[in-house]
Amino acid sequence: MGRAFEYRKNRKMKRWASMAKTFTRISKDIIMAVKAAGPSPEANSRLKALMQNARDANMPKDNVERAVKRATSKDQADYKEMVYEGYAPHGIAVLVETATDNGTRTVGNVRSYFNKCNGSLGTSGSVEFLFERKCQFKIDQKSLSLEDFELEMIDYGVEEVFAEVDEEKGTEHFVLFAPFEEFGSIQRALEERGIEVLSSGFERIPMDTKTLDAVAAADVEKLIEKLEEDEDVQAVYHTMVVA
Repeated sequence: MGRAFEYRKNRKMKRWASMAKTFTRISKDIIMAVKAAGPSPEANSRLKALMQNARDANMPKDNVERAVKRATSKDQADYKEMVYEGYAPHGIAVLVETATDNGTRTVGNVRSYFNKCNGSLGTSGSVEFLFERKCQFKIDQKSLSLEDFELEMIDYGVEEVFAEVDEEKGTEHFVLFAPFEEFGSIQRALEERGIEVLSSGFERIPMDTKTLDAVAAADVEKLIEKLEEDEDVQAVYHTMVVA
């Protein structure tokens, strides 16, 4: 197994435990996608992917339609994607992706979380180089052979394929990881083969990690929890592994 598999296995903190938070995050993504390329999922591949994500997260159809409608309203503010970087206690690098209609509010909040948790907010580029940006797909495996499927998808830039169990649903699926820029070609390849995509998106995989014991890890988790609770935060990545 490769680094992406180890990364997912070692992330012991459950992200987006709150269903309301998950729906808010997806709604913001949908609004940004519609504003960028229109409300038709057939003409907007990113929107189509986000609708798949919404189904996989059990997000009500009404919520999805409401987000699309909001995006086409002239009263809907534009969200801007901003990335913040810094260090948590014990030298753990943290990268925060946000979507905000008020950058001043967001940076102020993010800085306060770092300060209150004995961390430090850094400048642009201070930790981003420690992460590789990847695209990922979760697909219905059905009768696919993992080995044969991985060999087939290598031609489309896929670097890693592995089986993963959804503990909540009691089902197994395949997860694909590839370079960020290969998202579109892989999405088309899966569609052409009639393979159902359950969800897709982007991850930042740490190129190196630091192992902490449970006591030290709790200091870092406190910061990550505060960040993830913020309404402007879309994702939080870090270099911590818990022993």
